[in-house]
Amino acid sequence: MSVIEALQWRYAVKKMNGAPVEQEKVDQIIKAAHLAPTSSGLQPFEIIVITDKELKEKIRPIAFDQSQITDCSHLLVFAAWDNYTEERIRTVFAHTNAERGLPESATEDYVKRLLSLYTIRSAEENFQHAARQSYIAFGAAIIEAATLKVDATPMEGFNAAELDALLGLREKGLKSTTILPLGYRDTENDWLVNLKKVRKPLDSFVTVLS
Repeated sequence: MSVIEALQWRYAVKKMNGAPVEQEKVDQIIKAAHLAPTSSGLQPFEIIVITDKELKEKIRPIAFDQSQITDCSHLLVFAAWDNYTEERIRTVFAHTNAERGLPESATEDYVKRLLSLYTIRSAEENFQHAARQSYIAFGAAIIEAATLKVDATPMEGFNAAELDALLGLREKGLKSTTILPLGYRDTENDWLVNLKKVRKPLDSFVTVLS
């Protein structure tokens, strides 16, 4: 299946059937998110994978009682750094240099440039930047899920502060940005399953300047 065919197949599933998603497929979806591009390669976010039934039951009211939360197989929570710090940035590049067999000094000039840009900004501004990076990975996960014919319902409809408290994200210096239930569509009970996929006309979506 091509990516276009996969995207034509997928939709925002409103009702899942509770069937488990094969772990190798979940791993592949997470790998796609892991390989997604991010600004300066910092990957300023984490993914929390939830399969515990009782925990999903607690999250459901936080997510406006959306049934996919409890009917999904795996619930992915994307959580961005609450701020960029020198320690976090240096840790990323120390790991990168170690993996490449380079001395830490190899990226020192670039690290100093990043620090001069990020550390002067407010924590909120830095969080918003980190959140946008998490969305790139979020999109990669959705697309990979579609190529595997795993349903994934992107959600921003939840109380982030309550979810952060429940999962202890604040203590880790993280804030939730989006959540992604993975599962399989309930074709008998999902009102959206047979409706035509509709997007705005291409000529009002794309402007070509030549």
